[in-house]
Order: sequence, then structure tokens, then C-alpha cells
Amino acid sequence: MDLLKDYQFSVLERFLKYVTIDTQSDPYSASSPSTEKQKNLGRLLVEELKEIGISDAALDEFGYVYATIPATTGKEGVPVICFCSHMDTSPDCSGEGVKPVIHRNYGGGDLVLPDDVSVVLKPADHPDLKEQVGNDIVTASGTTLLGADNKAGVAEIMDAAAFLMQHPEIPHGKIRILFTPDEEIGRGVDKVDLDRLAADFAYTVDGETLGSIENETFSADFAVLKVNGVSSHPGFARGNMESALKIASEIVSCLPKDKLSPESTDGKEGFIHPVAMRGTVEEAVVEFILRDFDDSELLNHERILKAIAEEVIEGYPHSSFSLEVKQQYRNMKRVLDQYPQLMEYAEEAIKRAGLSPKLQSIRGGTDGSRLSFMGLPCPNIFAGEHAFHGKQEWVSVQDMQKAVETIVNIALVWEERS
Repeated sequence: MDLLKDYQFSVLERFLKYVTIDTQSDPYSASSPSTEKQKNLGRLLVEELKEIGISDAALDEFGYVYATIPATTGKEGVPVICFCSHMDTSPDCSGEGVKPVIHRNYGGGDLVLPDDVSVVLKPADHPDLKEQVGNDIVTASGTTLLGADNKAGVAEIMDAAAFLMQHPEIPHGKIRILFTPDEEIGRGVDKVDLDRLAADFAYTVDGETLGSIENETFSADFAVLKVNGVSSHPGFARGNMESALKIASEIVSCLPKDKLSPESTDGKEGFIHPVAMRGTVEEAVVEFILRDFDDSELLNHERILKAIAEEVIEGYPHSSFSLEVKQQYRNMKRVLDQYPQLMEYAEEAIKRAGLSPKLQSIRGGTDGSRLSFMGLPCPNIFAGEHAFHGKQEWVSVQDMQKAVETIVNIALVWEERS
């Protein structure tokens, strides 16, 4: 039975509103949330949740939004399910002044973005566009990212919540909603209150391809390489100066180019990726992200980076380096394999939406990665976002509607099978 057959979806209208609110997070900020402007969206979401009848919706001091859709089932023991999406957008591309553009009834050709005609979405570069002929595509205008990552997920959860609140006759267990800040900088659940959330299982709505469900992420570490060189007056530097900037650059240059880099890997292959460099002749710092699906391979990436630094530094007898590695998150499959019903019920929900489930691995991470290891098992389902973190980001309206339907179906399946 197609419960949403005659439903007037609000997901597009919500999405168009949310993306105009700048919620870019800041990896160099020590505050929580890293940017106060993320709370602007949080406050709006609380207002909208209360408007649809969710009285306990609240924004906390750290920028998290919590809300409850009350249970409508008469059954005992139905697990509490949480749906989670993040409100922040990536610091990799501007999220200020986003102007969403709807490309109605997409014909299958190139999409030229109006505010910068050099930004063109080509089906050859975006294979999933080939599946969208006849659908409505939303992009930014060409000067910013769109913010579908993850405001598509936020809008979909909000629309699903509105539907369920309008239809208390549909049986489901208690549903918790969680919107998080700072996911894009790896701090999405740093301040989450799991006791307040009080959920048994969760799903992040932050995936890409229509019908996809993901139970596996990279394992991730963050590495900081510090190089201490020797500074001297450049006019009298012969035989004395050992530039930390040049040493650091040499270390980066010695990284493998045909493997172990984002641009040369795919599938289950991991990488060592320099993401920032700063410094002077005397001291330079390079920041890296290390990624792999296999924890032992992740440790090997650290060894490779250290070995390269040691080899380079041998040519600079008066200089030194240090390498500090911090854990970010781990492959959630280790946890999720212990709860197969999470995937089974999500797959059934996707089928009920008329889709073929696509089991995939994430070459990245979600809030669900850390939530799973914090005691809240949490796979990821599709939100429909594509080409995230850049000006060519796009999402399909019809895919967002199918995500809304899938969220509703997940709630129903958990009630039926409990």
C-alpha cells in the first residue's frame, strides 16, 4: 500500500528555505558548535517542528535539535528509532548567499549554472544524472555549494515527521529526531546527549544514490606533521638555512602519486591526503587525513607517512619532525553486523517505496560512524545528494520524495516486526 500516494510533499519547499541559511562549520574554531550561525537553522527547525505538533522540540546550547514523534502503536517493546541528519555544510566551498535553482523536467543534457556559466554539470561527469531524465533537479547558481549535504536529509526527516504527525492512525513506535552541527569537521556527535536522545537504534539520512543503504564507512585518523627547520638571514643562508616549508613540501611531494591518494583510488582503497599546510622557514605544519576500510591498513598508512618523513629529513641534519595521529572514527560495519535487522528493515522499507535497495560502502564518514561505537547502532540511508562539497552539487526533487517515503516505511516496518 502506497501510504504517501496522495500526500502533498513539503520537502522541496523546506529544502529551498534551509539552503539559504548559511551553516558552514569551521574546523579551526574551538567552540561548540564551531559557528553560531548553525543555530539559526536549528531555531527554525524547532519552530517548524512545534508547528506540526511536536511539543518537545528543542535546541540545546551546543546546537543540537532534539524532538519526539510520539508512538501510535498499541504494542509493547517496539524499539525507539532515531532519524538523524546534520545541519552544517562543508568549509571546502562557500555556503553564504546560496541561490537554489530548480531545473524542471530535466532533459538529459548539460546543466549550465546561471551565475557562473563556466560551472557546468555534464552527464559524462555525473553518471547519476542519466537516471534523472524527466525529474526536477536542484542546483546552486554557480558561485556556492548547494547544501544538499545534508539539508536534503534534514528536509526529508522534517517532511516525514509532518506526514506521521498528520496520520496518527498509522501505527509506529516512538521516533526520535536528531539534527546535529559540525558533522563536516568530524565533531558531529561530540556533544550529543545520548541519555536525552534515549533511542535504541538510528539511521542517518545522508547518502547519495537513490535506494542506497550503507553499513560501512572508512576508518579515519587525523595526522599533524610538524617540521622544525633552521632559519637564518637569507643573505647569509648558504650552508646554514634548512627551510621547514621546503622540507614539508618535499615530504608531501614524495607521497605516492599512483596510489594512496584520493585522486588515484576508489572502491575499498584507502589514502593519505594532505589537507592543509602552513608555516615559516623555522617551522611548518602539514595536516593529513588518513582513510581506509581496514584498520590494519590505516595503521600502515601512518607508517608509510612516517617513513617518508624520516627519509626526507635525513637530508637535513639540523632539522627534525614530529608526527601526531589522532583517531577520528572507525568503520561502523564492526558494530552494525551485530544488528542485522537494521539493514533488513531498511531494505524492506526501500522496496516498499518501489526501489531496489543498493548496499554500498561510504568513502567517507557520517555521524552514524561514531554513534555506532557510542552505543547507538546507526547505518546510513540515501538522501539523494550528489557532488557534495562543491559548486556542482545537486539533488533530485523526486529522489528527496522517495527518501521521505523510505523514512516513513522504516518506522512502520519496525513496528510491524517487533
